[in-house]
Amino acid sequence: MATTPGLHDIPLLPGSPRRLSPRTVVRGGQGPKHGQQCLQVPGPPAQRLQSSVPQGSGQASGGGSPPNSSVINNYLEASEPVSLEARVSRMHFHDNQRKVDYVLAYHYRKRGAHPGHGSPGHSLAIVSNGETGKDPQAGAPGDIELGPLDALEEERKEQREEFEHNLMEAGLELEKDLESKSQGSVFVRIHAPWQVLAREAEFLKIKVPTKKMYEIKSQGSIAKTFNKILHKLSAPLKPRVPEHSNSRMKNLSYPFSREKMYLYNIQDKDTFFDNATRSRIVHEILKRTTCSRANNTMGINSLIANNVYEAAYPLHDGEYDSPGDDMNDRKLLYQEWARYGVFYKFQPIDLIRKYFGEKIGLYFAWLGLYTSFLIPSSVIGIIVFLYGCATIEEDIPSKEMCDQQNAFTMCPLCDKSCDYWNLSSACGTARASHLFDNPATVFFSIFMALWATMFLENWKRLQMRLGYFWDLTGIEEEEEHSRPEYETKVREKMLKESNKSVVQKLGTSGTEAEDEDDEDKLTWKDRFPGYLMNFASILFMIALTFSIVFGVIVYRITTAAALSLNKATRSNVRVTVTATAVIINLVVILILDEIYGAVAKWLTKIEVPKTEQTFEERLILKAFLLKFVNAYSPIFYVAFFKGRFVGRPGSYVYVFDGYRMEECAPGGCLMELCIQLSIIMLGKQLIQNNIFEIGVPKLKKLFRKLKDETESEEAGSAHSKHPEQWDLDYSLEPYTGLTPEYMEMIIQFGFVTLFVASFPLAPVFALLNNVIEVRLDAKKFVTELRRPDAVRTKDIGIWFDILSGIGKFSVIINAFVIAVTSDFIPRLVYQYSYSHNGTLHGFVNHTLSFFNVSQLKEGTQPENSQFEQEVQFCRFKDYREPPWAPNPYEFSKQYWAVLSARLAFVIIFQNLVMFLSVLVDWMIPDIPTDISDQIKREKSLFVDFFLKEEHEKLRLTEEPARRSQSTGRHSRRSPAASPAPSGRSQPGSSVSSGSQHTSV
Repeated sequence: MATTPGLHDIPLLPGSPRRLSPRTVVRGGQGPKHGQQCLQVPGPPAQRLQSSVPQGSGQASGGGSPPNSSVINNYLEASEPVSLEARVSRMHFHDNQRKVDYVLAYHYRKRGAHPGHGSPGHSLAIVSNGETGKDPQAGAPGDIELGPLDALEEERKEQREEFEHNLMEAGLELEKDLESKSQGSVFVRIHAPWQVLAREAEFLKIKVPTKKMYEIKSQGSIAKTFNKILHKLSAPLKPRVPEHSNSRMKNLSYPFSREKMYLYNIQDKDTFFDNATRSRIVHEILKRTTCSRANNTMGINSLIANNVYEAAYPLHDGEYDSPGDDMNDRKLLYQEWARYGVFYKFQPIDLIRKYFGEKIGLYFAWLGLYTSFLIPSSVIGIIVFLYGCATIEEDIPSKEMCDQQNAFTMCPLCDKSCDYWNLSSACGTARASHLFDNPATVFFSIFMALWATMFLENWKRLQMRLGYFWDLTGIEEEEEHSRPEYETKVREKMLKESNKSVVQKLGTSGTEAEDEDDEDKLTWKDRFPGYLMNFASILFMIALTFSIVFGVIVYRITTAAALSLNKATRSNVRVTVTATAVIINLVVILILDEIYGAVAKWLTKIEVPKTEQTFEERLILKAFLLKFVNAYSPIFYVAFFKGRFVGRPGSYVYVFDGYRMEECAPGGCLMELCIQLSIIMLGKQLIQNNIFEIGVPKLKKLFRKLKDETESEEAGSAHSKHPEQWDLDYSLEPYTGLTPEYMEMIIQFGFVTLFVASFPLAPVFALLNNVIEVRLDAKKFVTELRRPDAVRTKDIGIWFDILSGIGKFSVIINAFVIAVTSDFIPRLVYQYSYSHNGTLHGFVNHTLSFFNVSQLKEGTQPENSQFEQEVQFCRFKDYREPPWAPNPYEFSKQYWAVLSARLAFVIIFQNLVMFLSVLVDWMIPDIPTDISDQIKREKSLFVDFFLKEEHEKLRLTEEPARRSQSTGRHSRRSPAASPAPSGRSQPGSSVSSGSQHTSV
């Protein structure tokens, strides 16, 4: 292209519109690249320049753009503002035609500028890659020396310029704000034209619907009738969204291909790819675009980590609470899903997947299935609890304990200050223990083990069903880019390697190729310090948790001893100590939960995983391990260790020289385990939901709102009155992943399954929590978070393995809770081995051993005993020989019989439940039969459809050729009727025929 004197050249980048308005340029010494078209732009006076509309419009822009906006690929004049009425949508560029698919945000601070003296609009210039810059002809007072912050800001500015230039070379179209003030936030809007969308969709193998639609086969007559009845009954519970229509039709899907455009029903190129897919395509380009000025870092994540950009996010589909009848997906989700008033409705899973992507869609589908499965377990749990309430008057052991005529005189609970006491005083505890310690809890434990297996099997089936309808079958794992921290470590390693002498490299020529491969990646030797730090830190954190549990135990022992000295508090010692200790445990668990989450993230960063997926998996494992130990260690202590190392009267085990180890209540430790489990579970759910998930985000939102209002007042009131969608989304909380949401539910799943034998009402409270949790998470995603990037995935990943592990572990835990913590096995042994009439009469007396009080150690006898008659023997709960036996106080035969029965029960229970779980797993296929048949049918239908379309394409291609060929034959026959010109026309006819053949 010829240049005119006095004109500058602007490279016309790939994907740019052809019609551009000229702007002043300050990009000295940089000419157009080879093969680029250049736009001739006149010199400095920017006031004379006129703007133009995008490609495809033959008119000039009616109003220009706002004074703080410029378009990189389609330069708009910044001197005349666009009226707000002229804006069709806040989801588009200022030309009202190109949709904003992605937004980059950064904060700038101008060199040498002072607040309140921002650069005027006419002194700004558009450089060759579209960035705004200071016009050298604006008249600067002189060169300003760069300070450290100025130099850093200048470096970041150059990195942004190069990155945005590379984005445009990739075909994207950008629009950004002018840096018209001394400092502030700038938004770079990104639009992907059709050519880029088609290219990237083919590269990413995105499945899109074809023209072919087919009817999904109906099930058998019985199943069909049942589904119709179920559909009518559940109609009021279904959300009013298009995806929940009763359509039995489905489009055949096929990976997008530009060579097979005839397969797809492309009516409008602007709406063929939905917003989530468009933003996903742009995000993929952002992730793989490099920036040489930033040490060849790859992707937007690296630039955000280096504070070159502050944020990168796709836009929400408008406001969720906007007045009027205009409806968008976000508003529909808010009305039909993200409000507490619709808690009784099903979730619109298809719309969630369409708006947020498959990964978040699968999370809410999993959460919905888990919540629905809690309904039958809650019903059974309530029945078990009611059974305990109904049979409490028929429980013989609790009747014997409450009978004051039996007069079991028990040994003192502490030294000196504690007196002998009657077992009948613990009547209330014994009766309450029966509510949870009854034969029905054993069957409920077996039921819950099978429930966990059935839940996981049904999730696998639902996952396959969703994969079929969402076209996730057969998708390949996408190649992930390296994390910025990994690239930095590799770069540091390569710098160290480059300092080695050439002689050393030549000396190891035999392993030269291997060394070169090791240079651009981290080996186990490079990561060994990180692994060592991880191992030591995790051991320290687990030891810290155990230390805190031991500290609470010491608190219980010392507080019980102190309260026993006072007559006023002596009667309520056990209740007071138990309640305060559980509250302390709860507070510690909540605090350590937050600390361990941060520690797990820090430890994972030390490991320097290569990809985001590896980072996420390792973070999940560490956080789960630490939070699991933190949440369950106090419960494990009460269930399996409390009261096991007490000793016996005359030979107690002491802590800190004078404090006896604490004992279980007369009715056993199961009641205390139930209290501990319920308070920790309920407190954790209520506090985390109300404070951490509702209160903290609201405080952050309020703080950001006040900050934005302050900045808006400084910037001017015109912008604050009518904020753009990217401004509204920028003020929302950034999306940080699903790990906290999954972790909360996984810990709850452990509470529901691991110790369900001690607390049958756990599923009920979990269900009540989850009904709120679903809407709480929904509201958070729709109203309080920036829109996440749509991520395609086939499953929930490592979380399924954790759930499966908890399900198997729960079988063992419940077996030991029933066998060791409860009195179920001792009662069975007594009833069938020692009872005279096959009943439980005499069971309490059977479990109590005798002790001769004259053998108490000096100084431990009760002072000022209130018992009227002198006590010769006191009783304590254990299986030991009486004082008059040949081997006094040794373990009796009953002890070994009960211990053998307990171990036998654990083995039988575990193997029986495991066998039933495997049987359930085998009986329920992972892939539903109808889905398997539909997948096979879809493959067959697609082959037929593909061949039909190919034949149609070939027919349309050959039809013009046949017409032309028939015209040629007709022309050969016409001259043959006249013999005179025959010889002259024959050569021309021959050439025509040959030309037609060549064309075919």
